[in-house]
Amino acid sequence: MAELLLDPNIRGWVFLPIVVITFLVGIIRHYVSILIASQKKVEVLQVQDSQVMIRSRLLRENGQYIPKSAFLARRHFFNNEETGYFKTQKRAPVSQNPMTDPSMMTDMLKGNVTNVLPMVLIGGWINWMFSGFVTTKVPFPLTLRFKPMLQRGVELVTLDAAWVSSASWYFLNVFGLRSIYTLVLGENNAADSSRVLQDQVAGAAMSMPPDPKVAFKSEWEALEICEHNWALQGVDLELIGAQDKNDASENIYHQTN
Repeated sequence: MAELLLDPNIRGWVFLPIVVITFLVGIIRHYVSILIASQKKVEVLQVQDSQVMIRSRLLRENGQYIPKSAFLARRHFFNNEETGYFKTQKRAPVSQNPMTDPSMMTDMLKGNVTNVLPMVLIGGWINWMFSGFVTTKVPFPLTLRFKPMLQRGVELVTLDAAWVSSASWYFLNVFGLRSIYTLVLGENNAADSSRVLQDQVAGAAMSMPPDPKVAFKSEWEALEICEHNWALQGVDLELIGAQDKNDASENIYHQTN
């Protein structure tokens, strides 16, 4: 690999503007998101059903750590034919078609405006303005597999893989300024791109499938065939035995000394 020598003035002229622009765009995106954010309405029954589904799943996964009577009591609450939650609660299918829900369409448009559009515009401008420039070099050697990720826009086979092009440096800043945004704007800020994914995951956990009846039926079947296998059988005897061994070891130690 050929070694590249850069003029410090040219390197700073490319390096610093990308960092500053990316940071300022994140600050603006945070305040714009606050201004155009809409209060989401959450149905009480939807939250209740989602929490019940989570509790049932946790019971199936961790039921072996509670006594059998407690496990059966909880399963009775969910699966009893007459009073069980999954048998008595009747829910109508929920339509989640964004084409028929204006609020969902508005939220999607706001998300594209505040997150996707600035990234596309700024990324395109940087790729056009600083095309062919390298900005920095990572302080450790890298293999050739990193070249497509770190040297986008610079097609040089002989260039060391540790160099970072301007376009790649922009995307590294977009996802790498999270700690700076948290320090300046606080933890719950809209400038953090990774927070969008976390909100989507949290929203998925709090939401129910389009047809709750099908979800209740599948969870009822999974819980019905779940058997209780007491995972803590004899753990008290093991603890007593371990304590006796420790006491015996201490007695031997004191006798020898």
